Amino acid sequence: MPEKKTIERAKKDKREGKSASTQAGEFVREEIEHVREGKHGAKSTKQAVAIGLSKARRAGVKAGTPKSASKATKKKAAQDRAKAKSGDKPSPTRSRGAKKALKTASKKTTAKKVAGKKALSKQAKKAASKRSASSRSKAAKKAAKTKGPSVRKAAAKKAAKTRSKQARKTAAKKSTKKATKKSTKKSSKTRKRSG
Repeated sequence: MPEKKTIERAKKDKREGKSASTQAGEFVREEIEHVREGKHGAKSTKQAVAIGLSKARRAGVKAGTPKSASKATKKKAAQDRAKAKSGDKPSPTRSRGAKKALKTASKKTTAKKVAGKKALSKQAKKAASKRSASSRSKAAKKAAKTKGPSVRKAAAKKAAKTRSKQARKTAAKKSTKKATKKSTKKSSKTRKRSG
């Protein structure tokens, strides 16, 4: 059962005209927090995201399923949407069972591996790579429209900072590669001379 504040945030997003995926993102965020806090685990980041999306659909968020999704995923999404319409409360016995299953399934992984910064970044990049460039561009344009000018400015500044950081990292990597190549060449020359 999602927390009250999560439902409120999702409703706020809906009022602001944000997409269903943004609304569902609030539930995914809550799920990631639960894994970090140790309330329950998850086998992988993908599973944590799937649980969050399921919660969102059950709460009435009209989050769609991708065309490339498996039959099982589409079936589960349909079940969740039906559950949202029926308005029945979840069975406490079933909830306990689900939590227990998550705890046993996540014994081999850690919260950092599932909900850490690197894990989330990897999952986001993997999901984005499956989408077309036009799809990503369309989503970005829509997101820019729903943001105010001050938020857009802050986002642009953050993006510029990230780009410069990445450029510095790649430059540092290149310089260390050059330095190691030079040192290996020198050591091989000295070996030849001594040999």
